[in-house]
Amino acid sequence: MTQLSVNVNKIAVLRNSRGGSTPDVVVTALAAVDAGCHGITVHPRPDQRHIRRDDVLALAERIRGRVEFNIEGNPFAPPRAGYPGFVELCAAARPQQATLVPDSDGQLTSDHGFDLVRDAARLRPLVAELKTLGCRVSLFVDAGAPGLERAVEVGADRIELYTGPYAEAWARGDAAASLALFAGTASRAHALGLGVNAGHDLDQDNLAAFLRAVRPVEEVSIGHALISEAIHAGLAPTVTAYLEILRQAAEAPH
Repeated sequence: MTQLSVNVNKIAVLRNSRGGSTPDVVVTALAAVDAGCHGITVHPRPDQRHIRRDDVLALAERIRGRVEFNIEGNPFAPPRAGYPGFVELCAAARPQQATLVPDSDGQLTSDHGFDLVRDAARLRPLVAELKTLGCRVSLFVDAGAPGLERAVEVGADRIELYTGPYAEAWARGDAAASLALFAGTASRAHALGLGVNAGHDLDQDNLAAFLRAVRPVEEVSIGHALISEAIHAGLAPTVTAYLEILRQAAEAPH
């Protein structure tokens, strides 16, 4: 069955907009864990506009031994006040998975994957360092990206498919071509020995169709949609609804 990792960035956005500690990122994460999710994801950025270093360390301590911890971020971003750098943060928190994402400081959200042909040489030593920390390493990539074999060459364990374009196609009612592209990329990755994760704009409407077409997907990381839905439905029922989609997808005939 595909694993569900709940991204709690949006809780930190809401907290930071007001100041103080409410809503509490750790309390939210533990509620998702108690509801049955398989992991917690955070994406701290150097400008600290949502998840901060102290959040990362607090989460690492509280969920350790219960579910996986996945830290996303740009490994090329230099350290600065309050942000020690991505590899350094992983060294302190020791997540089970480190997902490398090529987002710049000015990006509102992640919106593209690595150029593996261009970035492979820079990624290789960083991937090696993360693996010495015990992290499984995943690289954020676009469906149809060239040079997928470079992910293997730099030592990555998985790729994470950037699913924003699929979600947009689904919303337009014309997702067939996008699904075929994603399925083809996942097939190429599996043939190379890479695991496949997926994330960005997946929600309760489009997730099942994606999982039927793209097999197997080891993990989906969902935050914005899940937290938005939870505002109306409650966090535990929302996580339970996602888990049911994943169970049905796992039981569906190939």
